[in-house]
Amino acid sequence: MTHFELPPAELFIGGSWEKGTGAEIASVFSADGSVNRVINGASRADGERAIERALRAQADPAWRNLKPHERARYLYRIAEGIENNAARIAHIQTRDTGKTLRETTALVASAAGTFRYYAGALESLDDALTAPRGDYLSLSIHEPLGLVAAITPWNSPIASDAQKVAPALAAGNAVLLKPASWSPLVSLELARIIEAACLPKGLFSVLPGAGREVGNLLVEHRAISRVSFTGGTATGRMLARQAAEKLMPISLELGGKSPTIVFADADIDLAIAGVLFGVFSSSGQSCIAGSRLFVERSIYDSFVARLVEATNALVVGDPFDERTQVAPLVHFDHRDAVANQVAAAVEAGAEILCGGAIPQGDQYAKGAYYLPTILAGVTNDAEICRQEIFGPVLCVLPFDDEAELIAQSNDNDYGLACGVWTRDFPKAWRIARAITSGTVWVNTYKQFSVSTPFGGEKDSGTGREKGRDGIRAYMAQKSVYVDLTGKPHPWARWPDGGA
Repeated sequence: MTHFELPPAELFIGGSWEKGTGAEIASVFSADGSVNRVINGASRADGERAIERALRAQADPAWRNLKPHERARYLYRIAEGIENNAARIAHIQTRDTGKTLRETTALVASAAGTFRYYAGALESLDDALTAPRGDYLSLSIHEPLGLVAAITPWNSPIASDAQKVAPALAAGNAVLLKPASWSPLVSLELARIIEAACLPKGLFSVLPGAGREVGNLLVEHRAISRVSFTGGTATGRMLARQAAEKLMPISLELGGKSPTIVFADADIDLAIAGVLFGVFSSSGQSCIAGSRLFVERSIYDSFVARLVEATNALVVGDPFDERTQVAPLVHFDHRDAVANQVAAAVEAGAEILCGGAIPQGDQYAKGAYYLPTILAGVTNDAEICRQEIFGPVLCVLPFDDEAELIAQSNDNDYGLACGVWTRDFPKAWRIARAITSGTVWVNTYKQFSVSTPFGGEKDSGTGREKGRDGIRAYMAQKSVYVDLTGKPHPWARWPDGGA
């Protein structure tokens, strides 16, 4: 295995590498508990300094007056820089998050693709000449908002970072990125890539730090024109209230408790693989994890038996081992929180069909591992079926008919994603339209395209990311009217002239 040097213990503040003045942050490799790097996080003063530099950089005509194709060149260079450093970035993210190297390699490729997509979209993004209803020329144009704050989670930072930073830069803004304290290193590595792409100094900052200090500053500061947040629902509600005080737009990609549905007519092999991938990949640390499984009653026993067998065969292990399918959770505190939720469910009557424990053995002794877990004997109103666990835990429930299925699937505060397995296309279409969620997958799961918008309903958030309109989300729309008559308006009469 190739070893790469981790990013230095400095922050990227307004285009300069500086030691943070906030509390210490320790990045830990959750497979063995070793410390990757200890850095001083950003303080409120660091954030204010980054904002001041961003204001100057964004207002500079050298950036603000660039034509779209000229701004796109920076995004193309960033994409190339990510691709050229893919192995290093993937290694850092695996060390930072505990994710398998296979997954982090895919996330790096996704990030590069996101920057390249928005570069291309920017070059072909047109404003509109609107239909006039008088003797004037009317146009609808879009301009940068100014300063944008991007707050990203720990579970897939490089892809989440790109999903926000690329369209915001494409729109002509300055971006202040706040990564999660558990996974700051890969975002700092992204800053190195962006610096090497020669983006004008001050337009990009990386500010890991306490949410109550840095996060609140980025939401409350009068210079910030928009916030894009991905994270927990409770935090999202708090940020939304703060944004409302400023009448500032905010997008929120929050939690999920996504239903996955297997009908009796499904391709069972396809469904087994899809359910496994949907909930246990990323060690279940995914907002879209298919954590509520509804199986048609006529096949419930046989399907669940096969699913348990397949789950027990999953390889739990070192994230750098190419055979590993389920890696450690991001942090020991998080592993313990997942274990406590499972224990509470069992106490309330849930039956453990597999997993439900920390794996035993020397290879797991020092890591934040938790076995892929399947729980039965629960109802849809059980706490374990209501709340997001964010770990490798699946609840299985039978259903009898479509009406019952739809009612139970929608009977949840979340509405982020859904998976459906059936050979009957009209039925799949009916279910997809009836389920309240931002994304529905049919006979697949966790497939993504940067060209396809993504977001949630209900407590899963508001707003959409990705797609061509992803750039417009970071712009202000302006209408311009140009008179074509050359005559004074007839209302404005005066003694010596006018109509």
